[in-house]
Amino acid sequence: MNYEIIEALRQIAQEKNVSRDLVIETLEIGLISAAKKRFNTGDNVEVEIDQASGTIRVLAEKDVVADGKLEDPGLEIDLTDAQEIDPDATSGGKIKEELPFADFGRNAIQTAKQILVQRVREAERERIFEDYQGRVGEIISGTVQQISRGDVLVNMGRTEAIVPLKEQIRKERYRQGDPIRAILVNVLRTSKGPQVVLSRTHPNLLVKLFQVEVPEIYEGVIEIKAVSREPGERAKIAVHSNDPRIDPVGACVGMKGSRVQAVVRELSNERIDIVPWTDDEAIFLSRALSPAQIKRVVVDRRNKQMAAIVDDDQLSLAIGKSGQNARLASQLTGWKVDILTESRHAEIQAEKEATIVRLADVEGIGKVMRDRLQEYGVQTANDLIEVPLDRLTTVPGLGEATASKIQEASRELVETEVEAYREEVRIKQEAEEAARAEAEAKEAARAAKRAEAEAAAAEAAAGEEALAAENKESTDEGVESVEDGPPEETSTETDSAVSDEATTSISLESDDSPAVEESVVAESNVTGPSSPQDDSAAEAPENGSQENAEPVEQIDEQNGA
Repeated sequence: MNYEIIEALRQIAQEKNVSRDLVIETLEIGLISAAKKRFNTGDNVEVEIDQASGTIRVLAEKDVVADGKLEDPGLEIDLTDAQEIDPDATSGGKIKEELPFADFGRNAIQTAKQILVQRVREAERERIFEDYQGRVGEIISGTVQQISRGDVLVNMGRTEAIVPLKEQIRKERYRQGDPIRAILVNVLRTSKGPQVVLSRTHPNLLVKLFQVEVPEIYEGVIEIKAVSREPGERAKIAVHSNDPRIDPVGACVGMKGSRVQAVVRELSNERIDIVPWTDDEAIFLSRALSPAQIKRVVVDRRNKQMAAIVDDDQLSLAIGKSGQNARLASQLTGWKVDILTESRHAEIQAEKEATIVRLADVEGIGKVMRDRLQEYGVQTANDLIEVPLDRLTTVPGLGEATASKIQEASRELVETEVEAYREEVRIKQEAEEAARAEAEAKEAARAAKRAEAEAAAAEAAAGEEALAAENKESTDEGVESVEDGPPEETSTETDSAVSDEATTSISLESDDSPAVEESVVAESNVTGPSSPQDDSAAEAPENGSQENAEPVEQIDEQNGA
């Protein structure tokens, strides 16, 4: 039976991944506690475990007293009882008495069990904490166990890990049983044991994935110098090759993009820009802002700030959607970055030059202090307000209170100068806009007049075309009536009537009546049927002259033609 106990202890040590000695030590502590509880003893109990034979003995060391002098059975034993254990026992000596397990009772054994389970669990937690504490920064694989209040619980076998909501890629959705890979970022001690924290958004996850996919990075031939990420959206990495024969960007991209695409798929199609690293800040920034084309870069090393100058058509591309490209470039370079057009940069420079305030104009700065400030690189009041207060106090003779006072006075002067300059620029711009608006209004009026004249000309041309079409139609009708009319009578009376009518028609030419209408009237009188008016027309030759017939002949010839 004792051998079975030893084997059980060995299995516990193996399952809980703790040492066998620790389990045995824990069992000893549990048995001592059970003995104290059952036999009311003090610290005189000890346990002996023989791992070879599996023998377990619980012994209580007691003082030997004379018979009848026993006061505390837990700590003392009568001489007679002691001599039964050891015949050489004497009064005043000490002896070890074995406590039988059969006398322990159920409660005492339950106490020993609880102590054993608790100590083993604590040892297991401590072992897990130490193991995972040394693995911070590694990629951990597991299975989604459940979703709790947005946090993802991951089963890793020996323990559970958690992916907090803030460490998850926003567009990813998980279900129970899904495999997941994340980077181990922290191990916390809690009352429930070690808490392993994983992340899918940490920049180092991108580095570790490239180490897996690109052997040159794992071997150290290619280094990843900097990383910036907006998880699930876009990322930039700067790479450098220690071997001039190897192209770092090409090695990371792989054949037909196989290497980088493996990382992209793992990160839910996160776009990755691979930038060649250089120690020249201006060149590095121009590469980091790709695909935008940068004209030039202005570097301010004192404030660790750079301004990228671009053409107007490249401004939106350099800034990116919601400023994403500029933010990632700033994180990648570690500098504050401004994206400006050439005209805007010129405006800023003009404002700086026009709003310079001399140190002599600042109240509280004498000549000696001015010389000291200039030795420290502070040439103007504009420079003074940019210097941190703790650095300003390093100037000899300038305490914190005085430094704060002159800095505040400088700030007020510079702000006043800037406001005045901007107001002047605003007034000038408003005047230019008003003049431009007036010029545009005049041009619009001229354009309206031109359009009105063109419309009138078009209307006149349309009228002439319509009139020409009507004339052609009327002419065609007149020809048809001549061909279809009755035979012409050649009597003198008819000629006289026609002569009168033709004379009347020709006299109308002095008026503004159309010529077409005139010819039509003459043709209708020549070819039309006889009517009661012919009698009055026949009398005309008696009173008129024979010369009146000539115009009629001319008109007839024209019509015939």
